[in-house]
Parts: sequence; C-alpha cells; structure tokens
Amino acid sequence: MRATVVRRTALAASAAALALLATACSGSSDADGKDDKGAANGSSSAPKTPAKALTAAELEKAALAQGDVKDTKITKAGPADEVPADGVKVDKEACLPVAHALSGVAQEGAVATTKRKVIDEPKADGGKSLEDAAKGEGADAFKDAFNLTSTFVALSSYEGTAGPDAFAALKKAAADCAGGFTATVAGTPTKVVSMTEEKITGGDEALAWTVTSESDGATTPVKLVALRKGSSVATFFAFNLAAAGGENVTFELPTAVVAAQDEKLA
Repeated sequence: MRATVVRRTALAASAAALALLATACSGSSDADGKDDKGAANGSSSAPKTPAKALTAAELEKAALAQGDVKDTKITKAGPADEVPADGVKVDKEACLPVAHALSGVAQEGAVATTKRKVIDEPKADGGKSLEDAAKGEGADAFKDAFNLTSTFVALSSYEGTAGPDAFAALKKAAADCAGGFTATVAGTPTKVVSMTEEKITGGDEALAWTVTSESDGATTPVKLVALRKGSSVATFFAFNLAAAGGENVTFELPTAVVAAQDEKLA
C-alpha cells in the first residue's frame, strides 16, 4: 500500500476515536487467587462495610508517576485533557457511564479525581521515525512510526459504597450497550458499533473491553479497562494509531499500566 493511501486510511479510520482521544488522551495477575466467580468476570465483590474515600492528596500519591511503567512516558493530564460531565451526550441514556469512562469522566459520587497520560516510548530498534513516515517511505514506515499505544488513566475515590456502585453501573452499561450507541463529546459525535468483553484481572474487581467505533466505513478499535480497589475506581482508555489505520499490528490491553496502578492502590 502506498504511504499516502496508508496515511489517508489511518486518518479516516481514527477520526471517531480521535474525537475522544483529543480530549481524553490527545491485567495484572490476581494476587488473591480469585476463581472464575471473582473479579476476572466482573462479578461484585463490594465491601461489607462502607469504605473511606482517599483524599485528593492520597489519590495523587496513589496515581501513576514516571518510572512506574517501563518504556513509557507518564505525565499528569492538563486542562486541555478535561471533559466536563455535561459535555458528554449519548443517544441511549443507559450508555452514559461508558461514554464517561471513555472520556475520563468520573461517575456520580466521586470525592476526588486525578488523571494521567501514559504513552509508549518509541522503540530504539532501528524502526522508521515519524519523519520517515511523513516523507512517504512506505506502509512499513507508517506502521513502525505509529505502533505506539497511549493510555489515559482516570483515578477517582468514592465514599462508602459509591465506588462499588460506580463500577457496577459501568458494568451494566457495557452489557446494555454492547450492540453500539452514539456518543457526542465536546460537540463531536462518535458512533460506537460494538463492545466486546476481554479478560483481565486485578484489584477487587476488574473488567475490560475492546470498543469499536466507525467513521466513513472504517472501523477503529480502542481498549477500555475498569479497575476497582476498595473505594477507588480507575478507568483506562487506550488507543493505538497504527491499529486504527488498519495495519496488522498487535494491539493488546494496557495490562502493564493496569498492573502498575493496581499495585499503587494496594
């Protein structure tokens, strides 16, 4: 495929996901040995007694920092990454928790929230650079240059049972909206055509999905993960531009990022 065609395909395929990515983001092993009825399949393991919410300062300490995830650059999200809750609209009200999670918006009842951007560092293996791809040095150059995953992490603390309730609401919304919905974020519509559950473990509860959006006949996959540890809930929205461009790349769940966040919440 000629480089110009590859670039055009990538831009068309990723347009819908970038509507979310521009605002939100410009499986760890189960240490407790949960069985198939535990966190791996998202069943509730809500605490029997109300949990105390982490303060804003405690939440910042528990958030990811540079060096926590190998071969990535971790930065704190800024004002440009913020999406107000009322800036997210859906055509199906039941799907709002999913749209919120994809946009890094905390569920109702959050006491404090902090956000991080985790971006893969380019591999120093002789692969083509972004400059090479821009000069049109073939499809392989595009694939090498853009085969990087960006993950937007939103970590929120809740009081009492609000954390488990928020996780349960997202779980139900994902099931109800597996067949698709349309979300409008900051005025830009995104058509989600499917949500497919993936396997992941961690925390007290964990769930993951591949979310596929469509624009101009091209589809774009992104990954969405939710992790609850006590009264805190973290959501992870991951995007890979090469995969969005239809390239034959392996785009996995951001398990290393999830595992690192799980460990810091322990």
